[in-house]
Formats: sequence, structure tokens, C-alpha cells
Amino acid sequence: MFAVPELKILLSHEQIAKRVAEMGAEISRDFAGQPIILLGVLKGAAIFLSDLARQVQLDLNFDFIGVSSYGTSLGPDAQLKKNAGWDSTGEVHLTKDVDQSLAGKNVILVEDILDTGLTLNYLRRRLLAHGPKTLRIAALLDKPSRRKHALEADYLGFSIPDEFVVGYGLDYAERYRNLPDICVLPSTPC
Repeated sequence: MFAVPELKILLSHEQIAKRVAEMGAEISRDFAGQPIILLGVLKGAAIFLSDLARQVQLDLNFDFIGVSSYGTSLGPDAQLKKNAGWDSTGEVHLTKDVDQSLAGKNVILVEDILDTGLTLNYLRRRLLAHGPKTLRIAALLDKPSRRKHALEADYLGFSIPDEFVVGYGLDYAERYRNLPDICVLPSTPC
């Protein structure tokens, strides 16, 4: 068991569940009668994708794609180094590609957070090369103040301030993903 610092809840699991249900209804309406693929960005979007999939009333399947753009060299007991693990490195690396063809299919890219836009811009370009019928983006969180690439989500959960958040799949150095709420992590985590 690890020590959990005092965390301020930004979004409760009840707020998240309500908004995810609304997003599922929007997707169900927009793609009525059509099959879709929910394509989750690992690892952060796994919990969001799971909950969203249960709210979509359509024929769907899902797949996952993995990318890395943040430093993760900190171990659970490491001291916080300046910016380590908090800011994007500016480079996106594919760590896992899709397992199925996306050609001619309705694809919704499911991401935990839209921040600078670097990762989603990279994924959008890469996925459009697969020739999907449609490609939409569903992001649980958006930090518009940090945007470096012009990109918007088609389905958005919440717009949040420029705070480092954890929980509901979001992590700091692979920790806190299992928290049910989305919380603000203090600048000196345990």
C-alpha cells in the first residue's frame, strides 16, 4: 500500500458517470444504426473507454493504440525532478498499433485528456492514413489553455483548468489510475 497525498477532488465519480452517460447518448444518436469502433489510447483512456462503451447503444467493438509522450522514469518512491513526468517531451512514440483494419469504418478515438494537442494530432494523422469512413475524437478532459496544436474533440466530457490531474485512468508515474474521482495532484506528490 502506498501513501496517498491529500488530493483535492476536481470531478467526482458521480459527475464523471453522468457526463459519460450523456456522451454515450450523443454518440448513439450521431451514429444511429451504424457500427462503430471505439479506439482507446493506452493506458489512460482504458477506464473511460470501458464506461463509455457501456453507455453507447450501438453495435460496437473496441481496440487500443498506445503512445508515449511523457517521461515515466520516476519510480513510486522517487523525488519529483523538475518537470519529470509532468510535461510532454514534445515527441510522440507509437508503443502499440491497432489490431484490426479501420478502412471504411466509423472510428471514435477515445482519449483521457486533450492537452497540448500533440498526441491527438499525431494519432489523428496516423489513423486517417488507415482510411476510416469517419474519425471522431472523444476526450474526457480538455485543457484548452495548454493547446499548441489546433484540435478540438467531437465529444467532450469536461473542460478543466491547467492543473495536473490523476484518477479515473490518469496517472503520475503510473500511480493513482485506480482513484474513482479525478483529483488535482499537489506539486510535491508522495
